[in-house]
Amino acid sequence: MDTLTALHTRVSFPRLSEPAPSEAQLEAIYQAALRAPDHAMLRPWRFLTITGEQRSQLGQLLVEAAKLASPQLTDAEENKLLQAPLRAPLLVAVICSPRFHEKVPELEQLLSTAAAVQNMLLAAHALGVGAMWRTGLISYHEHVKQGLGLRNTEKLLGFIYMGQPLGQPKPIQPLDTKDYFQPWQG
Repeated sequence: MDTLTALHTRVSFPRLSEPAPSEAQLEAIYQAALRAPDHAMLRPWRFLTITGEQRSQLGQLLVEAAKLASPQLTDAEENKLLQAPLRAPLLVAVICSPRFHEKVPELEQLLSTAAAVQNMLLAAHALGVGAMWRTGLISYHEHVKQGLGLRNTEKLLGFIYMGQPLGQPKPIQPLDTKDYFQPWQG
C-alpha cells in the first residue's frame, strides 16, 4: 500500500481476533514507531507487549484500579474491564519515558510518543493488520502504572490493540479541508 493510500484510508478496528501480527509484521510496525519525529533524538518512549494470559492479568489490574477509584463498581463494570484486554490477541502498552533536555520540554516528548503510535497504526494498516489505540481514564490510574512497572517519571498513554480485523471498516466520512485549514489573517 502506498503512503498516501494508507494515510487516507486508515481507520480504527474495535473488533479484532486471532491471529496476532506475525513477527515480520511486528518488526515492520515497530521500526515505523522508531521513525517518529523526535527532537534531539531522545527516543522518549518504550512499549510493553501483552499477549496470551497476560491479557487476563491486565484485565484484573484494570479492575483493581477501578475499585480503588470507585469502590461501588458494579458486576457489569467489573466484567467489562476484565474482558477489555481480550478484545485483541496483542496489546502494546504505550509509555512516554521523558528524558531531561534543556531544549526539549516534556510536552514535545509526549507528542513524539504519540507520533510513534500513529506510525505504528499506519504501518499496521499498510500491512493489513487491524489496530486501535485505546485509552480511557483507567489507563491513567496510578495503580495501572505501578502494575505495569512504570517509573514515577513515566506516563502510560494507553494501549494499541492489534489483530485480524473483524467486520467491515467504518465508512470514512469525507471532510472538507477548508473547515480546518485557513490562511492566517495576521
